[in-house]
Amino acid sequence: MRKYVLFLILICLSTSFYANVFTAMDSPNDGGTALDLAWETCPLTEYVTIYRLTDNSEWVEIAKIAESSGKYRDIELEINKEYHYRLQIDDDLSLEASAVTKEQWFNADKLGFLVFLLIVCLAIIYYITAAKRGKTFYIRRIAGLDSMEEAIGRATEKGKPILYVPGISDLDNIETIASLTILSNVAEKSAEYGTELIVPCRSSMVLSAAKEVVQEAYIKAGRPDAYNKDNIFYLTDEQFGFVAGVDGIMLREQPAANFFLGAFYAESLILAETGFSTGAIQTAGTAQAAQLPFFVVSCDYTLIGEELFAASAYLSEDPQQLGSLKGHDFGKLIFIILITAGVILEILGYGFLKEFIVGAAL
Repeated sequence: MRKYVLFLILICLSTSFYANVFTAMDSPNDGGTALDLAWETCPLTEYVTIYRLTDNSEWVEIAKIAESSGKYRDIELEINKEYHYRLQIDDDLSLEASAVTKEQWFNADKLGFLVFLLIVCLAIIYYITAAKRGKTFYIRRIAGLDSMEEAIGRATEKGKPILYVPGISDLDNIETIASLTILSNVAEKSAEYGTELIVPCRSSMVLSAAKEVVQEAYIKAGRPDAYNKDNIFYLTDEQFGFVAGVDGIMLREQPAANFFLGAFYAESLILAETGFSTGAIQTAGTAQAAQLPFFVVSCDYTLIGEELFAASAYLSEDPQQLGSLKGHDFGKLIFIILITAGVILEILGYGFLKEFIVGAAL
């Protein structure tokens, strides 16, 4: 054994007798901005130094690694450019390698994501097609939406207006778009009952969209003459200035029904408490999880998370929206099944499904 160790030491003292290897290649599945360097030298090598040749023909040190064998990824490079590298093992021995950065069209690590996406898209197309052919789908009852007609009816009986706040975000927020869809239904009901509808807006873009939505709803209800554009107005872009303005409206006008639907943040409790103090029926909904507890304790009905987005399909019963809703639910079911199966297989010692799912998510 001692002779074998001495023999190995003698050989490694002169690395020229050892098969040192240094390679450079394009990094797979990237945007063409990285190269992978790999080396294998004498096991007794304490560290190696990697140099890159610059455009000025100068060797610049980019890494010093205390490993006799290993890998290094050089990033933030130019696309479709050849780079030259030098691996310095000791003062007398160096190896060189070169490679060209290439941009890949498809990231094979995202194959799982592509499979999931195709499954969900096909499911959505199938359900939309089935809905257009007359097939009925079950949609879970949403109490907050069912209560809207009750709230509007109460406002009509008391001869008081309805207050609708479409959140405080701009039109680029999906919660605001969902809120405007619900506003259309509320405006149509208020037009049928002849009840005044007040819609204060924080954003000028939301104001324009809200006016179009309400006017179209009044026309659809056969009451275009009852539409009052002055009831849909702009307050201010300042967050708490807008809240103060809405609170003032609630205290002055004493609406019998308040709707807070959209994106709300720190002002949610202020709005809900003020509305509660006036005795109005309050329906709230947001996808901001941190604000939901305030709405739950202060409002009569609350749309929680995705219920806000499902509201348009629930209210309109439009085949395209119903199909999209069922298709997304099918996709969620697939994910739940795959995650459950992945956990079970991981416990049993089979990690292929986990790698497939994790690779799609990264």
